[in-house]
Amino acid sequence: MDGELSSSWDSDDEYEKFILKMNPPRVVIDNDSCINATVVRVDSANKYGILLEVVQVLTDLNLNIKKAYISSDGGWFMDVFNVTNSDGEKINDETALDEIADFIRKSLGADSSFIPSRRRSVGVEQASDYTSIELTGTDRPGLLSEVSAVLTNLKCNVVSAEVWTHNTRAAAVMHVTDLETGSAINDPLRISSIKKLLSHVLKGRTMVSPVGSTHRERRLHQMMLADRDYERSGEVNGDVTQRPKVSVVNCGDKDYSVVTIRCSDRPKLLFDTVCTLTDMQYVVFHVNVDSKMSEAYQEYYIRHVDGSPVKSEAERERVIQCLEAAIERRVSEGIKLELCTPDRVGLLSEITRIFRENGLSVTRAEVATHDKNAVNTFYVRDATGSPVDPRTLDMIRNELGQSVLQVKGQNEMTKTPPQVSPTRFLFGGLFKSKSPCNFGLISF
Repeated sequence: MDGELSSSWDSDDEYEKFILKMNPPRVVIDNDSCINATVVRVDSANKYGILLEVVQVLTDLNLNIKKAYISSDGGWFMDVFNVTNSDGEKINDETALDEIADFIRKSLGADSSFIPSRRRSVGVEQASDYTSIELTGTDRPGLLSEVSAVLTNLKCNVVSAEVWTHNTRAAAVMHVTDLETGSAINDPLRISSIKKLLSHVLKGRTMVSPVGSTHRERRLHQMMLADRDYERSGEVNGDVTQRPKVSVVNCGDKDYSVVTIRCSDRPKLLFDTVCTLTDMQYVVFHVNVDSKMSEAYQEYYIRHVDGSPVKSEAERERVIQCLEAAIERRVSEGIKLELCTPDRVGLLSEITRIFRENGLSVTRAEVATHDKNAVNTFYVRDATGSPVDPRTLDMIRNELGQSVLQVKGQNEMTKTPPQVSPTRFLFGGLFKSKSPCNFGLISF
């Protein structure tokens, strides 16, 4: 049975490749029709998950999607995106515009690694020089410090990682190498030891594999969805009026379900919502996206993969809860701290230990190593729930170095720090982030 299923999937992939070769994606970039954004038009043969593929490509290019009009009824996919760079400006560099169009074509073409089937994740990132670790479990103060200490003791070096926390749950995708060889850890006994010790610390689910092959942010959404982080327990923290407003109604004439979202605008919002709908096995047929000032509006016309609209009140409520969770996962509570210093063995463990010993809980963080430098972003709050004492931050900065650690702001909502993307190396003039290689390790 497994052999027949695998053969069927392979046949589906080969058919999709044939269709794409016969009808390659068309990408047109228009910089004249809109005064404050660059317009990207993409036409392609329709296939399951293509909307997520396109949005993921634009997001990985560090482009902000301000408006979108998408239609995918029938066999053809047509979409229009109004995008800006990370500074909210049009992309005026002609070379960068050509490279963006070329990268989208290659990413969606028949020979790309983005060919999806329902058994695979969209946006496959091949790697053979690191070991991928996935963690899920219950969040608690100091958890990142404990995980980092275990990895240091096991002689593992964190090359890149990303971790999210939401609604008492935590999920992480971490890429590590052997401290001595600098390569992937392939020894089954050692992998088993890493998994056992991390599972003991996390008291949750741990997976260790020689090759990381999934777009990390897509995988984090999948992990938190599977861990049911959308189920709220106890009192809801924060201002309830600031929570996203999601509604789901059925459109009887066309047999669609219409999902409407209103929430604060931020980078990667469209990716997060499309990712969640795709992972919940819904097909998106039409989309209307708009953002004005700081508010975002999204409207989706969807059906389940079996062709039906939302069938019950329980299903409708689950769609609403899961989309709310997807929107909230990137919102970081606390003070934003940025650290840049020469990398060294055990640095992450040392930093998180200092935070823990000073009574700070890291709610989210992004950690990268680039050109032998650690470029990290942490969002921290007082572990007791009180406002962070400025004197505590002064003590930490004195210990780590005033110029090494910079305080960026209180309760700063995510203007998501730049994410790593292979395209950063192509478009040096387009991307204005401080580090061209900023993976993330989010803390617990």
